Amino acid sequence: MMRKRVERALLVLGWGAVVAAVAGIVLHVVDWRQKSMVLLASGAMWLMLGAVVGLVLLLLARGWRSSGAAVLVLAGAAWLVVPSYIPEARAADGPELVVMQSNILFGQADPHAVVGAVRDNNVDVLTVEELTVDSITGLRGAGLEERLPYSYLEPARSGGGGTGIYSRYPLRDTRKYDGFIMSNISATMQHPQRGPMSVFAFHPIPPNLDFGAWSAEMRRIDEILAASSAPAIVGADFNATHDHSAYRALLDGAFASAADQTGDGVLLTYPADRRWGPVLGIDHILVAGGVAEQIRTLTIPGSDHRAVLATIRMDL
Repeated sequence: MMRKRVERALLVLGWGAVVAAVAGIVLHVVDWRQKSMVLLASGAMWLMLGAVVGLVLLLLARGWRSSGAAVLVLAGAAWLVVPSYIPEARAADGPELVVMQSNILFGQADPHAVVGAVRDNNVDVLTVEELTVDSITGLRGAGLEERLPYSYLEPARSGGGGTGIYSRYPLRDTRKYDGFIMSNISATMQHPQRGPMSVFAFHPIPPNLDFGAWSAEMRRIDEILAASSAPAIVGADFNATHDHSAYRALLDGAFASAADQTGDGVLLTYPADRRWGPVLGIDHILVAGGVAEQIRTLTIPGSDHRAVLATIRMDL
């Protein structure tokens, strides 16, 4: 009798986990236009893990038919998730470029930690969000401009609206895009071997603050990237994960996710200042006309985001 009760309990728990996984798949696949569903979709990846948990519980309960259903759900989740963990087969034969993307939390991140990461990893291009006037002074004092002497900066006096691009190589054709609440910018970098390359730094408003604006800004970013040509790189806090269709739309054309190219999949970057974090991957590096060879995240003291560091081999 006790065994029957245990198996029944395992069946209930197992089906609950499977249903959660189905919910995660639906949240991932559908192009949601409602704020609540988009926010829920941020955690779709975690819900999809329920397929694994559910299958184990249903097997322990000896629910063979239910286990078969769980296998199908697991296959569906794997079809969505696994491709990001398969490295891109092709290689590039051009110059190497080290790119770092960092949201510095209203300019409060430790400038010496930022510059130390740039120095230790021989960074060529740094994109920065939530750049303030004071943080520019702090980064200068820590020696950033000695490492990356060229820059295009659109800082805020306070808050999170500022954005910047620092580069080892000269920048020209700088541009601040209309249609955004915060600064979203680009510049053309003159690489000594590859020639002119577009560098973009994006930071759309978070969807929980203004969902309508976030949706419009993500569409605007898609338009900007669709109109650009390779070679190009993007460093961004998109306030969007791989489970958001608005983010995946950016990858339909010439641009690819550096993390997808290396097979590292989802890089968790936010929130980095919590004991239980980070749990979301909203900071990204995108590439057009090149292949990322390595990518990882870095802790930047004072920031609520982990930085993303990618080594990219550009096409000739």
